[in-house]
Amino acid sequence: MAEAQNIPVGSTTAGTIAVAAESTVATRMSAPPSFDVADFPVPHGREEEWRFTPLERLGGLHDGTAVATGTALKVAIDAPDGVTVETVGRDDARLGRAGTPVDRVAAQAYSSFEQATVVTVPKDTQLAEPIRIAVHGEGGTAFGHQVVELGAFAEAVVVIDHTGDAVLAAGVDYILGDGAKLTVVSVQDWDDKAVHVAQHNALVGRDASFKSVVVTFGGDVVRLHPRVSYAGTGGEAELFGLYFTDKGQHQEHRLLVDHNTPHCKSNAVYKGALQGDEAHAVWIGDVLIRAAAEGTDTYEMNRNLVLTDGARVDSVPNLEIETGEIAGAGHASATGRFDDEQLFYLMARGIPASEARRLVVRGFFAELVQQIGLPDVEERLLAKIDAELEASVLEASS
Repeated sequence: MAEAQNIPVGSTTAGTIAVAAESTVATRMSAPPSFDVADFPVPHGREEEWRFTPLERLGGLHDGTAVATGTALKVAIDAPDGVTVETVGRDDARLGRAGTPVDRVAAQAYSSFEQATVVTVPKDTQLAEPIRIAVHGEGGTAFGHQVVELGAFAEAVVVIDHTGDAVLAAGVDYILGDGAKLTVVSVQDWDDKAVHVAQHNALVGRDASFKSVVVTFGGDVVRLHPRVSYAGTGGEAELFGLYFTDKGQHQEHRLLVDHNTPHCKSNAVYKGALQGDEAHAVWIGDVLIRAAAEGTDTYEMNRNLVLTDGARVDSVPNLEIETGEIAGAGHASATGRFDDEQLFYLMARGIPASEARRLVVRGFFAELVQQIGLPDVEERLLAKIDAELEASVLEASS
């Protein structure tokens, strides 16, 4: 019913499968979900949800000392005809519909933004071109909130591109009407000193399909919390992610799929590569199948490739089941080094070691890059992977 693989090479990997009368996902949090930052205690690093995160590097986002600066962030949106883009106040009814903050930083982000951006795709609209949202940091601290809403049977692709330098706490909501199809590609290509902490909430309607592709390269600390819940039966969610964690970086992805509705599906696949001293990647995958969610079909997997000594991975898949009436459920996690046989095979055919290394890493990520479906974005990400590998070769030879 479930698979768990643990290969402890520079890593810590653990997984749990629980069948219980009530959920323990909520009990792993220090406080219940809330929009009020005062409902969350200041974390100290001993809490389950914060024990991997370097709090001292969050720029005060976790303890209330971070203060927004007016010119810290620029947001530009390029949307096809038929799409509505609005700037709304905090009283807009669409804000917070997709999910509630589950930790202090998420609540701080929700309590601190002055205006939010709402992107709406009307019902029965199929967009031929993607919606592109460019988020560029110009130094300083910012709090933000974005909503992407699709009407019934609408179809859209959204690319959210994060660049520049900022200390950013944000919330992003995705609301899918019945039968809608949404693909979101979120790219974190920050400068070296940036801090990005965000909660992503997806509310998937009846027979709707949600695909998320999270790509994380840059930043000093990036901590993302994608969450999915269902508003009707027949919903499907695919959560894909790839990350390349370099020297000194902390990249953390914490997923929760809340199967709260019968006959829904989910599939999560995240892959990461790490290189350099104190490169630290964290992947937490929580899947909760509630008692009412009969007929659920779910799977989650995390794979990590450690390229050098000094890197560390913490991978924790958790599967919690409150009903025996499910179609399928399982999880897997594995961390390891390069396959020496693959490298030997390529080098034995005259391919230099650096090129062989590049081909192996490209092959490792290829499955997820292809999920993006946008050639310009795919080519950019592959070029970024090559640049990361080239930098490590130059550093090793110097």
